[in-house]
Amino acid sequence: MQGGLADVWKENMLEDLKGGLLKYETVGEFLVDIRKEFGREDEESVKVTELRRLEQESRTMEEFV
Repeated sequence: MQGGLADVWKENMLEDLKGGLLKYETVGEFLVDIRKEFGREDEESVKVTELRRLEQESRTMEEFV
């Protein structure tokens, strides 16, 4: 996480963790916070990526088409 809002978020998180203001019991809890902050993905882009990952008889979608 370097540059822009991600860097600011990272620095704030590190300060809070070091100061004992935040505590994560699991990686899942940490990932929930990341998704809350950065999970606003473009739904169309997500769906296109999912389609590209589909396989038909061990071939990618592009190979199958």
